[in-house]
Amino acid sequence: MAKLYFYFSAMNAGKTTTLLQSAYNYRERGMRTLILKPAIDTRASTDMTTIASRIGLNAQAKIFHHDDDLRALVDADIAAAGALHCVLVDEAQFLSKAQVWQLTDIVDALHIPALTYGLRTDFRGELFEGSQWLLAWADELHEIKTICHTGKKATMVVRVDERGRAVKSGPQVEIGGNERYVSVSRAEFKRIMSGEGHIEPQQPALPLRDREKRDEQ
Repeated sequence: MAKLYFYFSAMNAGKTTTLLQSAYNYRERGMRTLILKPAIDTRASTDMTTIASRIGLNAQAKIFHHDDDLRALVDADIAAAGALHCVLVDEAQFLSKAQVWQLTDIVDALHIPALTYGLRTDFRGELFEGSQWLLAWADELHEIKTICHTGKKATMVVRVDERGRAVKSGPQVEIGGNERYVSVSRAEFKRIMSGEGHIEPQQPALPLRDREKRDEQ
């Protein structure tokens, strides 16, 4: 039975990596997938049709806009390329309420599973529109876990300025990566948002070759 799945987490938990692994598993079994990516997400590449993970995996995706009809988009894809076995949506927090409902139609009427991956809350601790309705309507909810710098489970995201201080106001959507957003526990979110401290810039990841040399020592 086809279902609508919502895989949610804070930032840098590996959502896109998990999506790409799921797509690969389908293709390995001879099944065709369609990966959808919101036009608003321009972080990974100047090539808007590429979806890429932080560890280097990538795949082709179809771009959608906030007002696009996802059911119509899937119908057109099937008409052009044949049977479709899974729809995967990256950065699903940017879906509109109408688009989440269209995903339920893809599942219920076309019997195609839809796997969505996204953030649950924004930098203010409030639900994104897409996440709100996925939490309400998805058949299955799965949390992808990541860790706060305190060692606790990270469940929230802080937007920071160049000094590492919390940004408490501004537009809900402001595209950025590790230089703007940090995943933290709820307790740390409260501390940073109250102005009690700041978050030091994260140490950049070592190149894989350097890591291997370090591990050999």
